[in-house]
Amino acid sequence: MKKILTLALSLISVAAAAQQTGGITPEMLGRISGAYAGDAHDKAIRNALNTTDINVLATNADKIAMPETSFSDRVVTKGITNQKKSGRCWLFTGLNVLRAAAIQKYDLGDFQFSQSYCFFYDQLEKANLFLQAVIDTREKPMSDREVDWLFSNPIGDGGTFTGVANLVTKYGLVPADVMPESYIANSTSQMSAQLRTLLRQDGLKLRETPSGVKKKDMGAYLQGLKEEMLGEVYRILALCLGEPPAYFEWQGKTVTPLQFYQELLGYDLEHGYVMLMNDPSREYGKVYEIRYDRHLYDGQNWLYVNLPIERIKEMAIASIKDNVAMYFSCDVAKQLNRPKGVCDLENYDYESLLGVKFTMDKKQRILTHASGSSHAMTLVGVNLEDGVPDRWLVENSWGDTGYKGHIIMTDDWFNEYMFRLVVERKYVPEDVLKMLEQTPVQLPAWDPMFLNEE
Repeated sequence: MKKILTLALSLISVAAAAQQTGGITPEMLGRISGAYAGDAHDKAIRNALNTTDINVLATNADKIAMPETSFSDRVVTKGITNQKKSGRCWLFTGLNVLRAAAIQKYDLGDFQFSQSYCFFYDQLEKANLFLQAVIDTREKPMSDREVDWLFSNPIGDGGTFTGVANLVTKYGLVPADVMPESYIANSTSQMSAQLRTLLRQDGLKLRETPSGVKKKDMGAYLQGLKEEMLGEVYRILALCLGEPPAYFEWQGKTVTPLQFYQELLGYDLEHGYVMLMNDPSREYGKVYEIRYDRHLYDGQNWLYVNLPIERIKEMAIASIKDNVAMYFSCDVAKQLNRPKGVCDLENYDYESLLGVKFTMDKKQRILTHASGSSHAMTLVGVNLEDGVPDRWLVENSWGDTGYKGHIIMTDDWFNEYMFRLVVERKYVPEDVLKMLEQTPVQLPAWDPMFLNEE
């Protein structure tokens, strides 16, 4: 009996030790702590980091000077916009692209479209997208990954150019002074928090099985319930942003927002542009779309053709040379000197400061969620030396910050952190247009490329 007890205790001890494998033991801690020597060098860095921002200490002294600010080719634009404390960069950028075209066509001066008008319908449509998706998936368990993703992401400020195209085509445009920015439009976090809570609550109600409703009547019942819920969303949006105008006065006549858009611009936003992506983690020459990466339930998912960076540059240069601005998005925070408005791979030397190596390439950063498309801006300039780009210029939507409201990007930085570009079809070569005839590969909503620009 004693032997059996001893054997059992030994097995328990072995099992416990096995369970602990992978943890940090005292012995391991002693070894890994040796990476910090605590010598004079380490102490000096520790003292500096105790009171100073990492970016300040990592600033590369060899990159202090402002880079060249002239560009061989630049789109004519006027005025800088400011999204302030909101995640609407995609909307500002998309409307800035349209604004540039309108200004040049009609000599409008420092003209802006109302971002608040489009944002109102964006939020209403996203609320409907979520509620209808909940209805469509109500038979699946809450633990299903798609359902879990929906409730994790019921609504937000972020988006893509496809959203701009769908919203403007459906609801039109109005000038900025017809529906101006409100305080909450410029600082959306609190409104967004209330909308997310309300929609999650509504989503649970839509998943319930009500008593007294026959199966054949369930569809109509759910649509009626959803409509009531959208009425509450509309009320919140009207209180926070103002109610969108049904018509307004423009140059001596009364027009609707759709008439204004059609008369002022009049081209097909939904089919007149091609979305390009540089994602080295996936096969080039293929067309992809991301499920739920849209703003309208009846709209289009973000659909793009994946291309090598050099092919995308060719189309960007052709558009800039023809004085046409483009929707552009990137991982802007990486190596950005914000006060100067410069993106350069050598702006900050984190390796020398922290004593570690950062070795991931663009593909690896995408796969590990270390990098993705986070911010949209308007691509308006390029500098060519013997036909080869060495720097690029984007018009930002952060007000008069950086380089006169713009950001200058080195070509090397462009290669590493540029992701999306939207160009007019006339600048797209035939072989790329041919690729768009493929059946798109649909990616799930939680794909790394879902990241919406904010």
